[in-house]
Amino acid sequence: MELGILVVAAVIFFVIVGGLIMFAVGIYNRLVKLRNRFKNAFSQIDVQLKRRYDLIPNLVETAKGFMQHERETLEAVIQARNQAQQANQRAAQSPDNPQAIQNLMGAEAALTGSLGKMFALSESYPEIKSDSTMTNLMEELSSTENRIAFARQAFNDSVTKYNTARETFPAVMFAGAMGFQEAMLFELDSPKEREAVSVSFT
Repeated sequence: MELGILVVAAVIFFVIVGGLIMFAVGIYNRLVKLRNRFKNAFSQIDVQLKRRYDLIPNLVETAKGFMQHERETLEAVIQARNQAQQANQRAAQSPDNPQAIQNLMGAEAALTGSLGKMFALSESYPEIKSDSTMTNLMEELSSTENRIAFARQAFNDSVTKYNTARETFPAVMFAGAMGFQEAMLFELDSPKEREAVSVSFT
């Protein structure tokens, strides 16, 4: 009789433990899936940022022919581009690292500011507006800026879903212990920086 009770108790115990394990595995798998989604979404940002970084040296080199007295500004653009490229490489290796994303946002804000200054100065050089190479590069950059904005929005949507799942009960009880840390949105710090870089000649 006592042996039967012990067997039943053991079965109940293992069923409960097994159920808890399966429950935890389900939470783990869901968070892994959501984390992989936002990492994949970042890879789309990475593709567009690389395209942008490839365009900028050509743009600056073309501008040099017209803006010979603006060497400091043009060099600042290249320097900001190189720093942003390095920050992007680190972020691409670990898009779930908040510090890497934070550094990328800062570097991208600096690059946007440098480009904005260059474009503002280019208004003083009317001959730039009629240069076909410069016009084509500006159109490519404008298209790339739009793609970056769309990719960033998709990334932020994926991050939001992941963070929500991570912070919702009961996942919140296990997420930290399982190594699922909060992910950072890719946002620009100020309203001015949120605006796409103006790359059209008016």
